[in-house]
Amino acid sequence: MDSQAFVRLSIGSLGLRVPVAAAKAVRSDALSSPCMCEIRLRGFPVQVAPVPLINSPEESPDPHSFAASFYLEQSNVRALLSHGCFQAANAYLEIVVFSGREGGHCGISGRKQQIGTFKLQVGSEWGEGKSVLLHNGWIVIGKNKHDSGAELHVRVRLDPDPRYVFQFEDETTSSPQIVHLQGTSKQPIFSCKFLRERRATQSDPVNSYWLTSSSSQQESERRERKGWRVMIHDLSGSAVAAASMVTPFVPSTGCDRVARSNPGAWLILHPDPGGIEAWRPWGRLEAWREHNGKDSIGCRFHLIEEGHCSLDAVGGGVLVSEILINAEKGGEFFIDTTRQTPVPTPLPSPQSSGDFVYPGHDMSCGFVMNCRVQGESKSSKPLVHLATRHVKCVEDAAIFMALAAAVDLSREACRPFRRRLRHHTSNSF
Repeated sequence: MDSQAFVRLSIGSLGLRVPVAAAKAVRSDALSSPCMCEIRLRGFPVQVAPVPLINSPEESPDPHSFAASFYLEQSNVRALLSHGCFQAANAYLEIVVFSGREGGHCGISGRKQQIGTFKLQVGSEWGEGKSVLLHNGWIVIGKNKHDSGAELHVRVRLDPDPRYVFQFEDETTSSPQIVHLQGTSKQPIFSCKFLRERRATQSDPVNSYWLTSSSSQQESERRERKGWRVMIHDLSGSAVAAASMVTPFVPSTGCDRVARSNPGAWLILHPDPGGIEAWRPWGRLEAWREHNGKDSIGCRFHLIEEGHCSLDAVGGGVLVSEILINAEKGGEFFIDTTRQTPVPTPLPSPQSSGDFVYPGHDMSCGFVMNCRVQGESKSSKPLVHLATRHVKCVEDAAIFMALAAAVDLSREACRPFRRRLRHHTSNSF
């Protein structure tokens, strides 16, 4: 498989130093709490990050701290370097620093005060696909740089971050092919088989993994969605990954929604190399529906440690992603330790976890995967990006395809129970 070129623009090691002379121009209460900044790059959403105050000349910002990242493909770089009629001659990375209390816009009160702006021009080196340290150090950001003004410490770095890109050719419930995308070419790489069964059977090597759990469900329970599963096959027809609904999606008491307190769940599996037609759990995806001003689908994904084979072994896993996806517009599920993550400590490395990180590569740093899905009223053909460093062979990608299929199907499983499922979903079996 050929990869597509991406670069990651990383911003970190932020710190703000305000000399006494400059501090007089800032409200007396403004610097009593951490300042904030807006990090802007044309064509991308604004990102917000705190800026720690550095009160002593002997202090220095944490060189390993992270504030934001942008992922650029070649078309993004070309757009930033182009000089169109309606675009400025030069594009910049901008970091606008504000003082003020937490609690308003961007985490700052309405009385926020702009301290200054750091600007870094986009140059030709952005498109060369090489690691480049664009800036690292202190710089005056006040309006008048000839005066003694506030100083910002920032580290800006570009690194190549190539990806494999895959596309489901049709809705997951239609058992589509999955193709590998390279430019305008499409190469079939997997097939996806969607099934819905009322009960597990001993003759099914995948369903037999959770037969005990499935058979305990009462057939009399009408208001539930259960028994969905997806098999990922390679071009030879061999099953190389699977996703199965191991906890039914049921409405919470007193409402018609799958609640966060009682989510449905999928188990993501891959073949066990030590057994014939045996399967090993890799991860568990939980999903629910939230109404936080707008309807969202919540997705929470745990990696399951080696040896924790119980269906309820969430406590034996590591939480690596928790995402809200807009139910109407769709959105992106991702595993990326440089973006917002619920993990309070670094993820375990392969050296400390054995086969815990499938397929044996370090997931403790940076982008791992993302999956883009459409809103529940639209036909969704998931688009999946994988970091090439996590894919050493074609089979490695299959487990992520199973996870992407489970994310996509969770849109339907989490629909309010007063609504009927999409016609295509309910008649695909």
